[in-house]
Amino acid sequence: MSARSRSVALGVAWRGLHNFFGNPSLVIPAVMFPLFFFAAFAGGLSNVANVPGFDFPEGYTTFQFVFVLIQASAFGGVFTGFAIARDFESGVGRRMLLAAPNRRALLGGYALVAAGRTVFVWALLTALGLLVGVEIAGGVAQVVGMYALAMLMTLTALLWAAGIALRFRSLQAGPLMQTPVFLIIFIAPVYVPLNLLTGWVHAAATVNPITAVLTAARDLIAGVPADVALAFGAALAMLAFFAVWALRGLRRAEAAGG
Repeated sequence: MSARSRSVALGVAWRGLHNFFGNPSLVIPAVMFPLFFFAAFAGGLSNVANVPGFDFPEGYTTFQFVFVLIQASAFGGVFTGFAIARDFESGVGRRMLLAAPNRRALLGGYALVAAGRTVFVWALLTALGLLVGVEIAGGVAQVVGMYALAMLMTLTALLWAAGIALRFRSLQAGPLMQTPVFLIIFIAPVYVPLNLLTGWVHAAATVNPITAVLTAARDLIAGVPADVALAFGAALAMLAFFAVWALRGLRRAEAAGG
């Protein structure tokens, strides 16, 4: 990537993060959304820990913390997709396309925006989690592995949303960015481990790649053996697939003149 393209990527990142942190209407939902789910699931459903067969060693609060962490990470990518659509709808996106010799620099800049937003939410969510009883039994490497899986979910969701945003270039496509991500995350072992699910939910969760990521992340925070290879393999496969999807969307935007 040329110096000019790197400059464009950093400019996109600075603009996106400045807009995010300078706008309470963007910051508050990004923070309240995961905190609401954490309170609702970890607090309101805490008796699930008493169900026979629930054997997560660190308790239900930690079990749900990991889910909310993964969910919040994915939606950090989706909400950055909204920003892409907003930029193209307003005409800013077209000017950024013209400024970048390598148009992929735009995706790199938005990836930095998504990562920055996600880390900010992580900090608040982790601080709250520790205050209300989240237990971290894993070592430093395991905890880093858990957050790495969460960041891969951010980037994967961003690329999915970017592909939609670049094709439609309008905020009216917001539901198309958000709804599929919401559904695939919730067709996973959200409330109980996979072995306690039954029927079609169990069948769907078994083949859902998010299940591998979520299960491994929970094992990592609990300090128990985790199928890290499967989890990272699933996450990287999704990332590669949606990178192609986003790049094709970028070519659509180029062909349409932004």
